[in-house]
Amino acid sequence: MSTNILNHPLIDHKLSLLRGVGTSTKDFRELTSEISTMVVYEALHDAPTVSTMVKTPMGRTKGSLVDSDNFVFVPVLRAGLGMTDGVLQIMPNAKFGHIGMERNENTLEPRNYYFKMPRHLEARTVCVLDPMLATGGSASAAITELKKAGATKIKLLVILAAPEGIERVEEDHPDIEIYTAAVDEYVNNAGYIVPGLGDAGDRIYGTA
Repeated sequence: MSTNILNHPLIDHKLSLLRGVGTSTKDFRELTSEISTMVVYEALHDAPTVSTMVKTPMGRTKGSLVDSDNFVFVPVLRAGLGMTDGVLQIMPNAKFGHIGMERNENTLEPRNYYFKMPRHLEARTVCVLDPMLATGGSASAAITELKKAGATKIKLLVILAAPEGIERVEEDHPDIEIYTAAVDEYVNNAGYIVPGLGDAGDRIYGTA
């Protein structure tokens, strides 16, 4: 499908703060959540709605509602958990699955160690949450596992992406739509995005 880059001054502002080496753990978590809300907002632009009638203080009007049952949000452990508060800010009744992808630090290849999903993935839009799309190996592997479990409509929501990661996901899964706050320059030999923001998981949980 396509890669959607969210060009917005507020996102650029928050992303600049997020990148800073001196940003505290508390601020990093909050900024991650705030940016995630914006990414989710954009990714749900085509959410199906149902019509309703609303009684206002001044009368009645037609309205529309989004059914949260149409979606499953899947954070890739552990860093993806940092994006879940951002989801809940705009969809408090959201359904969540969890997938654990562990990267071998030598080969950089992912290994699936945990997989738990709500039922009926085939009937829902599955939104994968992962702050960093670096080499693309973990994201691609997670999407493969979700397809095996029956998911047919999948979106990948990230905060930062590298060209290598985008290319990998688009090559392995051309049917997937990617949403990202920004695309950086490249992935270094250690598998980190440059200029990036370091290890998102470490910075979210204070384990750097």
